[in-house]
Amino acid sequence: MQNALDYDILIVGGGAAGLSAAIYVVRYNLSTLVVSSDFGGQILETGDIENWPGIKRITGPELSRAFEDHAKELGAKLVQGFVKGIKKVEGGFSVSIDSLELQSVFVKAVVLSAGAKHRRLGIKGEKELSGRGISYCATCDGPFCKDKVIAMVGGGDAALTGAVDLTAHATHVYLIHRRGEFRAKPAYVEAARKNPKIEFIFDTNIIEAKGKNLLEGVVLDKPYKGSNELAIQGLFVEIGFLPETSLVKDLGVEFDEQGYIKVGADQSTSVPGVFAAGDVTNASNRFAQLVTAASEGAIAAEGAFRYIQNVNR
Repeated sequence: MQNALDYDILIVGGGAAGLSAAIYVVRYNLSTLVVSSDFGGQILETGDIENWPGIKRITGPELSRAFEDHAKELGAKLVQGFVKGIKKVEGGFSVSIDSLELQSVFVKAVVLSAGAKHRRLGIKGEKELSGRGISYCATCDGPFCKDKVIAMVGGGDAALTGAVDLTAHATHVYLIHRRGEFRAKPAYVEAARKNPKIEFIFDTNIIEAKGKNLLEGVVLDKPYKGSNELAIQGLFVEIGFLPETSLVKDLGVEFDEQGYIKVGADQSTSVPGVFAAGDVTNASNRFAQLVTAASEGAIAAEGAFRYIQNVNR
């Protein structure tokens, strides 16, 4: 076991933003530590990616491995674990880590890129039946729905594309949305509309998930075809994300009204030496895409490099 090691920069999170930052930081000849519970982040939950420049189609896990391998080959230190705390001290930051490899490090600057977690419905029975029929990842858990009647809840891109993907396994997919129209891209809506296995339910909320050991159905806030109950064996939730920012609230980092970290043009936060990138920030007009996350990671790396240069003068 190693203890009290020094690194120039700590990157919290191993998704597109974090690994992009690592690739750029290492190229500035700065010692780089990346700590993440799961390298790849949300990319791992993505099936086919068709909007990464220069590559017509690649799976999420394939692109994630490419990012990880690239960062490692350049010399970044990748550690699987959790950052428990970050404390501002003279000359940098003291960091406590929960992992088999490291317990504490001192760093000169920090890049926060822990991403976001799936937003929950907050309904009765959700917690008890999560993993027992309720899922937040169509790509991960779709195969478990073979020959079942299921539902997808949400109205954005992820919900529409997820519903279409699930028809490869399920016999029928209810697409439940609380509003009267989808906010997803028109092409995704049209693909779902043309799929004979998908049935739209608009202006409706799910208020309860029911089942003893496994999900057996949901309760709706208004009748659908004469009943408030819908018999399903799977429920997929795609209603957005919440930024993972609990780690840095004690640091004094400023947040916007929706809980995202405020950043400047160089991805700097309100705390000198702390930068942020990806889905935790209000950058890129909050256009949460793989390409914007990677771009923000690169900008954060450059910002951190300039910060360390100025401190060392």
